[in-house]
Amino acid sequence: MWLKPEEILLKNAFKLWVTEKDNEYFVLQRRRGYGEGGGGLTGLLVGTLDTVLDSTSKVAPYRILHHTPDSQVYWSIACGVTKEEIIQHWDWLQQNIMRTLSVFDSSEDVTSFVQGKIRGLIAEEGKTCLVQEDDPEKFREAHLRFEKWFELPPEEKLVTYYSCSYWKGKVPCQGWLYLSTNFLCFYSYLLGAEVKLVISWDELWRLEKTSNVILTESIHVLAHGEDHYFSMLLHLNETFVIMEQLADYSIKRLFDKESFQREPALSDPLQITKRGLEANAKSEQFRTFFRLPKEENLLEVHESFLWVPFSHFNTLGKICLSENYLCFASQDGSQCHVIIPMREVVNVEKPDSSSRALTVCVRGKRALRFSEVRDYQRLANTIRSRCGISASPQHSASSELKEKMKEQSWNIHFSEYGRGTSMFFTRKTRDLIVRGVPEALRGELWMLFSGAVNDMATHPGYYTELVEQSLGTSTLATDEIERDLHRSLPEHPAFQSDTGISALRRVLTAYAYRNPKIGYCQAMNILTSVLLLYAKEEEAFWLLVAVCERMLPDYFNRRIIGALVDQAVFEDLIRENLPQLVEHMTDLSFFSSVSLSWFLTLFISVLPIESAVNVVDCFFYDGIKAILQLGLAVLDYNMEALISCHDDAEAVTILNKFFDSVTNKDSPLPPTVQQASVGNNDKSSHISVDISELIREAYEKYGNIRSEEVESSRKRNKLYVIQTLEDTTKQNVIRVVSQDVRFSASQLDELYNLFKRQHFLSCYWTMNSPALLHHDPSLAYLEQYQLGFQQFSMLFSLLEPWAFCSIKSTLSLWVFRLIDENQDGLINFKEFCCALDTLYTGSFTNKLKFLFKLHLPPAFTGSPLHLKEQRIQHFIPVTEDSSHLSRLTAFDLPEDGVIRKSPERGRGKVDLQAYLKQWQNEILKKEETIKDLPRINQTQFIQFSKTLYNIFHGDPEEESLYRAVAHVTSLLLRMEEVGRRLQEPSSPPESKKPANTTAGEESSTEESSTTPESSDTSSSHNSQDLSETEWSFSFEQVLASLLNEPAIVSFFERPVDIQMKLGQAKVAQLKSKTNK
Repeated sequence: MWLKPEEILLKNAFKLWVTEKDNEYFVLQRRRGYGEGGGGLTGLLVGTLDTVLDSTSKVAPYRILHHTPDSQVYWSIACGVTKEEIIQHWDWLQQNIMRTLSVFDSSEDVTSFVQGKIRGLIAEEGKTCLVQEDDPEKFREAHLRFEKWFELPPEEKLVTYYSCSYWKGKVPCQGWLYLSTNFLCFYSYLLGAEVKLVISWDELWRLEKTSNVILTESIHVLAHGEDHYFSMLLHLNETFVIMEQLADYSIKRLFDKESFQREPALSDPLQITKRGLEANAKSEQFRTFFRLPKEENLLEVHESFLWVPFSHFNTLGKICLSENYLCFASQDGSQCHVIIPMREVVNVEKPDSSSRALTVCVRGKRALRFSEVRDYQRLANTIRSRCGISASPQHSASSELKEKMKEQSWNIHFSEYGRGTSMFFTRKTRDLIVRGVPEALRGELWMLFSGAVNDMATHPGYYTELVEQSLGTSTLATDEIERDLHRSLPEHPAFQSDTGISALRRVLTAYAYRNPKIGYCQAMNILTSVLLLYAKEEEAFWLLVAVCERMLPDYFNRRIIGALVDQAVFEDLIRENLPQLVEHMTDLSFFSSVSLSWFLTLFISVLPIESAVNVVDCFFYDGIKAILQLGLAVLDYNMEALISCHDDAEAVTILNKFFDSVTNKDSPLPPTVQQASVGNNDKSSHISVDISELIREAYEKYGNIRSEEVESSRKRNKLYVIQTLEDTTKQNVIRVVSQDVRFSASQLDELYNLFKRQHFLSCYWTMNSPALLHHDPSLAYLEQYQLGFQQFSMLFSLLEPWAFCSIKSTLSLWVFRLIDENQDGLINFKEFCCALDTLYTGSFTNKLKFLFKLHLPPAFTGSPLHLKEQRIQHFIPVTEDSSHLSRLTAFDLPEDGVIRKSPERGRGKVDLQAYLKQWQNEILKKEETIKDLPRINQTQFIQFSKTLYNIFHGDPEEESLYRAVAHVTSLLLRMEEVGRRLQEPSSPPESKKPANTTAGEESSTEESSTTPESSDTSSSHNSQDLSETEWSFSFEQVLASLLNEPAIVSFFERPVDIQMKLGQAKVAQLKSKTNK
């Protein structure tokens, strides 16, 4: 690559560099220890220096220098990893620069021209690069090292790099840590010892900062059961944050299938930058803190003072501006914060230049004065340009006598701090929340605190349209909704009539229609029922959207990953805050199983409804932090009883009794039917606990838990939860497959890792890759990961034992069709392993049967003359697209009885009777014998012989194997000739079609009749002359003939080193992508 011209000192340089070419103005040099004559002590010393020192020489062992005859100064202008690359640069200089230099009179002019030309080339290259790095020159060098050392595909985008130590055992290796879009890489080279590490982000189990006696501070990475520690980082916190963001990005993109359409910095995996990741992290934190819609991105941040009217002083904080919101938070965030939708702004008064202040006027005759804003003039203009959206909906609240005191407190709060979307959020607001929200204001405040009020205001009429569109649809989701409707708070009067049930049905069905990825999951009905008690129907819908898509991400799906992640966070908090309990109960998984319903239903399923709504109040204000705090308070309250219990069942009984005893003395609701439990009978033995007191205690003891820490813990634990689920899937798949193959458990483990990685290799460098559709965690274990043809052909070419299938060969297409039993254009792990098992460990007969079937329909569908057309026609439907999905219906079932493609929730209705019938047929299905195989016709046999030649090519016994095949072929033809002559006298003269032509041959003829050539063959098939030359063989004939050839038998019975093949495939898998 071209380098920014830099003066270098050549006093001792010739000891490290060897001149390969030179002329009057340029010198091409090679680094000692590289290329011819490299190695030895010189190579070791130079290689070590190049790795430890941050110099261009360690990037590339070749360079070009510029100099002039009358000057001793040299300038580096180019470097190269390979000799071919540097020669291209040298030739370009010879052809484009040398002639021009002769016209200059002085050496200064020559040097100036060369430097200008090189800078121009670099600038031209920079125009084609969409990403601007902080230090482009150093980054280009680092990227060259990255490509050279790790040999990843050129599409892989390096994000950043750091110098660090990697601990391999007890010895640290000094080297370089490279963080790219899809991989974490490390390289070190010290005195001949090379250490190279490549881990993809989707393989990480743990990513955390740790410290111990030896390592004061380090980053711990757990992947594939191995621990990796990186220390001596100059910016450890910055490095960890970037690693955390890349791991989270990979998980969201590959497992959650997010497309990041609203986040330009992350929408293209080929253009990910450190700056873009940092901006996205800030936007995410901004949205989470202020509860804003996902569409909002943090655009500007201004430090300023805000006049707080109720405290009568200016508080220091930051103004945060997004597309549709102006937000302010005090310096620590806890004193006060305020959210102002741009649609509420009516005016921005003329800025005051003396105090650099501006005043924002909002509806309701309120104004906010910001002072000491550095760029106040531009901020005022920005706010003005973004105003003018319609006003937010007004809410009405009816007062009730029982709650007059609470309402009065809130009215005083509204008068001081404002009401609606631009209300100040302060510590006093939280105090009022902890005491309980009045019934009449609950719906309004839930809408405000959750941010749902903004969603509803910006999507007028959206809910009504959804209800109309989803009305009358019949899907798996609607079936589940109907089943659970009458289980939703059945004791509450509101859901004992058709009015409440119908509203619940409409809200749940509309949401399932809006978000088919979630559709409907249990617990959503309980949550929505409570929302409908205090909010209007449309408001309840938007509250459900806020909960499912923002506040409790990934909770409501088949794998409830979000709930499992928060349970892991809860376990961490128990270890930190309740050490006595941890000492007594070392296995905290008990609390995970018990607390699952707490998180999924926000305590609604375990507490009486009149108490549970107070918990929901806190949840909408503080998010998941409120549920974690309350969970800790519950365990703390029952600490002594839990420590003294003897088993899990006793602990569950203790907690159930406690929840039954929780009351809400301030609730105006009539007493509801309590949940049936053993605690109801002896309630007097348990002292009643007021929910307000319990919540207040939770805030007092555990209110110091910060939302930022919770979010960071969520990200860390999400890696572990997902990898645990993935490992469970792998173990179940291996257990099922191991019953049908002869591979060992460790070999199946390696095969599964290769199979899974092949899937992800198709998704790493493309956003919204169609291959993502081949991974569906909601399906049965065997069907969760599947490969399309392109993915299969690359992996199969690495693993098949005889190297007869190249990546793009037609033969690999035939193999794919043969093992794709259900014809859905996808191969699962079991199908893949069974094919390999036959080729690796099968008997001679089974291997030959596999090759024989490879040349029969549906695998082989035409003659060699039509292979080109076959490749065009049949590659298209099985490549990495979703076209095969359109051919499938709920009734397209596989031959092995496993459901291949269950319709997505909310998309199609499942006919379970069809599934049951298919399974019954499969149970009665007989095993295939060699007599069941159809005969192989002339075209198919010719291709079968060619396949054998391809398999034997390159073998040491190639000549004898070729002769054996030729001998078998001639023998079979003579046998067929004799057989046909013996049949001729008894055959009627008008019917000369061979009697042994089978349905298999006919189907092959019919299949090939789609092309012009094959139609000619088919039409002339009835002619007397051609029919005399037609012949076919049975499998028994082919098998018997080949068994008579010892060379062929010994070749197929020769054992294959499976472990070596797996090791080679693991190394070559990424390179095959590179060379594709």
